[in-house]
Amino acid sequence: MTLSAADFSFVATLVRKEASIVLAPGKEYLVEARLIPVARQVGAASVAEFLNELQRRPNAANQRRIVDALTTNETSWFRDREPFNALTDVVLPELVKSRGANRRVRVWSAASSSGQEAYSLAITLVENLPTGWSYEIIGSDISTEMINRAETAEYSQVEVNRGLPAAQLVQYFERAGAHWRVAPSLRRNVSFKLMNLTAPLPPMPPFDVIFLRNVLIYFDVATKKSVLRNVARLLRPDGWLFLGAAETTIGIDDNYERVAAGRTSAYRIRTAAPAGAARRG
Repeated sequence: MTLSAADFSFVATLVRKEASIVLAPGKEYLVEARLIPVARQVGAASVAEFLNELQRRPNAANQRRIVDALTTNETSWFRDREPFNALTDVVLPELVKSRGANRRVRVWSAASSSGQEAYSLAITLVENLPTGWSYEIIGSDISTEMINRAETAEYSQVEVNRGLPAAQLVQYFERAGAHWRVAPSLRRNVSFKLMNLTAPLPPMPPFDVIFLRNVLIYFDVATKKSVLRNVARLLRPDGWLFLGAAETTIGIDDNYERVAAGRTSAYRIRTAAPAGAARRG
C-alpha cells in the first residue's frame, strides 16, 4: 500500500523544512520503504498509522527519525576513487609547498554519512603527507544516527568489503568481534559534528580541502547557491572543493571556477586560482 497524498505531502514538507531536501511526487514508494522500519521501531502497525499519530501529536524525536530515514546515506570506502587520486597526486603536493610554515592540513568531509569518507581521507593523508606533518579532519552529517555510527567507527565485514583494500584493512583496523573498528591511531585526528548544511554553519577555522560530494543534487537551485556561499566562507582562498561527479558550481555560483585535478575536476575560489591551473569552466 502506497502513501496517501496527504501523508506524502506531510513528509515532504517536514523533510524540506528540516533538511531542504526536495521530495518530488513519484517518491511515495521510496518514502514508505524508508519509513517502515521507523514505524516498527515506535510500535506503529503501519507507516500510515505512524504518520497519522505524528500529525495529531507532533513529536520532535519521531520527526528526527523521519529526517534521518530519508537522508540518503549511500557510501563506501574511497568512493569514486578519482577525487582521492587527485588529492594524492595534485592537491597534497601543492599544499606541502604552500603550508610549509605550519605543516598542517585541515579537511572537511561535509556529508560524511557513517564515516567511510572521513576515514578514507585520513588514510590518504597518513600515507601521503611528509614526516612531521599533521592533519585534522572534520566529518559532518545531518543524521544523528550516522554521526553516532561514525564516532563508533565500527563496520561490518560487508561494509569494509566495499572499496577498502585488504592491506589497509589490516593496517588501520582492529577486530571487534564480528566487526572491524578503526584503530585509535587513525581516529585521533578525525572528529564528527551534527550539521545541517542549509542552516547557518557553526564557526570553524578555514579548511584546505572540502569534500562536498553527492549533496547538492538533492537541493533546488536557491539552496545550492546558499550552501556553496556558506562553504566558500570556510574554504581557504587557495583551497580545493570537490563535488560529486554529477554536480557543478557552473551556472550557480560564479565565485568558483572549475580546474583540472588529475583525471577529475575540483573547484577553487576564482580570484585565488593559480594562473597555471587548467580551467574547465
